[in-house]
Amino acid sequence: MIALVRMRLAGFLRTGRALAPLLAGLVVLGTLYGGSRAQPAEAYGVSAVVLFPVLAWQTKILLDVEPDVQRRLAQVTVGVARERLAGLLAAGVAALATVTVALLFPWLVGGVTGPVEPGDRSIPVGVALGLWAHLLAVSAAIALGALASRASVGGAAYGVAVLALGGVGAVVLGLSGSVAPWLAPPIMAAARATAGHATALTLLALSGWALAWSAAVVGGYLWRRRAHG
Repeated sequence: MIALVRMRLAGFLRTGRALAPLLAGLVVLGTLYGGSRAQPAEAYGVSAVVLFPVLAWQTKILLDVEPDVQRRLAQVTVGVARERLAGLLAAGVAALATVTVALLFPWLVGGVTGPVEPGDRSIPVGVALGLWAHLLAVSAAIALGALASRASVGGAAYGVAVLALGGVGAVVLGLSGSVAPWLAPPIMAAARATAGHATALTLLALSGWALAWSAAVVGGYLWRRRAHG
């Protein structure tokens, strides 16, 4: 299965399809940090929100690189469950690489600053919270991107619709006072938590919410795969 993960990552890189989401990520990060400076926790919380649709799109692109016939051959070779898991793992590796760039980028362009007033979080705490917010976004983005992949929905138009609805819905339903926040991953709630003074219990609850939402969407992806192979 590790060999299959490597093959999918190699196909993603060698075909040049990795460039589009990478450039999109750099553009949104450049726009985000091109204005004033912010403390790490606040900056990273917003970064996780704006990268969420980029990571979902990246996942879809990676899963769509492999031809359908090759994917079915992989199922015969390693088994259906391992073939699907290999795709999700490859998407996870690609997403973590993008997140690494996102965590380093503001330091390279001077987009972050240390504590300003008494009571502000230290830089290590802010970075830790930012990493947490990005990991929540990664799990949800991989689930959404997988659901939007060709193997799941069968057509490019349906995939774009799933990505658009998921990306917009995550922001709209994640606003304060939303009537159905549970329908979206908690990326907006995580951004508010990093900007405020959230307790450990709040962070734990948001982590459980993100994992439950991602598991439900991945379950939908696996169910759809039964119909499309």
